[in-house]
Amino acid sequence: MGQDILIVDDEPDIRDLVAGILNDEGFVCRVASTGEKALEEISLRQPNLLILDVWLGDPQYDGLKILELIKKTNSDLPIVMISGHGTVETAVNAIKLGAYDFIEKPFKTDRLLLIVSRALEAANLRRENRHLKEEVNTPPMIGNSTPIQVVRKTIEKVAPANSRVLMIGPAGVGKELAAREIHETSKRASGPFLVLHCKADSEESLEEQLFGSEATTNVPRKLGALEQAHGGSLFLDEVTELPLDVQAKLVRFLHEHAFKRVRGDHKVVVDVRMLAASKHDIKAAIERGSFREDLYYRLNVITLHLPPLKERCEDIPELVSYFIERLSRQAGVPKRQFSESTLALMKAYEWPGNVLELRNVVEKALIISPAANDVPVAPHELPPELRGEELPSLTPQSSPDFLSMSLREAREYFEREYLLAQVHKFAGNISRTATFIGMERSALHRKLRQLQVERKRRA
Repeated sequence: MGQDILIVDDEPDIRDLVAGILNDEGFVCRVASTGEKALEEISLRQPNLLILDVWLGDPQYDGLKILELIKKTNSDLPIVMISGHGTVETAVNAIKLGAYDFIEKPFKTDRLLLIVSRALEAANLRRENRHLKEEVNTPPMIGNSTPIQVVRKTIEKVAPANSRVLMIGPAGVGKELAAREIHETSKRASGPFLVLHCKADSEESLEEQLFGSEATTNVPRKLGALEQAHGGSLFLDEVTELPLDVQAKLVRFLHEHAFKRVRGDHKVVVDVRMLAASKHDIKAAIERGSFREDLYYRLNVITLHLPPLKERCEDIPELVSYFIERLSRQAGVPKRQFSESTLALMKAYEWPGNVLELRNVVEKALIISPAANDVPVAPHELPPELRGEELPSLTPQSSPDFLSMSLREAREYFEREYLLAQVHKFAGNISRTATFIGMERSALHRKLRQLQVERKRRA
């Protein structure tokens, strides 16, 4: 969808000229002849750019007054002022009030297009800077395991379409990152990407955060996430946390593509791609009555399952390397590699916190460990929950006389003691033991039966 530009001028010829030039460049243009109509158009839907005449023939709603009113409610909206009676003083006042630039009539087409392009680009850069700050702690979608390749292929297929996508997976697997990748590889990439966390954690209601609110005597109009995301994508994180009354209003929006702000009377029409996510069992939430079934089917056009880290443990070395580089660059911590035995132990862990937990483990190891930079991180430097129980040591006193044994007997003795120690370390968990020692689970079961090794479980 092209960028939405509102042109406000009391001269029909100027409105039609500017709209014609911008339409030819692929922009979507709306027009207004007075300041009052301009405010009505903005209340219906906020444009990406406003081209505003200084003199509109109405002292109450002249261009500079409109500029001042808009900047109080939305300082991010780029506004280009135009005038046939411009003076240096007028231009300076407009810039002081927040205008991006000032153009005198008659203007050249090239200059108009250049300023429009720069104004939109500056607004996009401000938005991207905010997103970059939000992404600082976002875990990366890194790796070449089969589960993550399936996710990438699905994103490649769904991104170009305008379909709604519902992302399912436990906390910390990168659902927001997947939503960002869908947006950035879609036709809406030049538009905004907004995230709304649906769990109420502020005084402002989720209804106002999503749909916005009309002005009151003491409070200006507030634009909600839907309106701010016009022309782009909105990601609803933990959508099952939305209150039922907000869910009902969201269902109506998904059906009509229009909504009313809180305390509002007229409908606001927006074009937004909806992306949603949940870590919960949504069908169970529907059965409990805490989530609307009709909302589920409207959001769940395409389902994207994000795998937990334990299902793609082969990606851990690459993720660790990424976090080492990132933490070294951002936090100034010294770089240290992780030893092969440490990585093997990490691969065997269940990772209930997924990639976010992995990042925290890497950061803690780099910050707290006193070892030199060239000394790899050893298994004993990992948190206790990753290490499991300590390995029982095979001391010379507990070892038999190997010289009296045949090669077969010595090998069986070593295998038995080694596997006993490993199973003991992982509290009897055969899957983790098999991953750590590099055996198939079924093969380890056979070997344990063959050697008559008893699994020791933690009390």
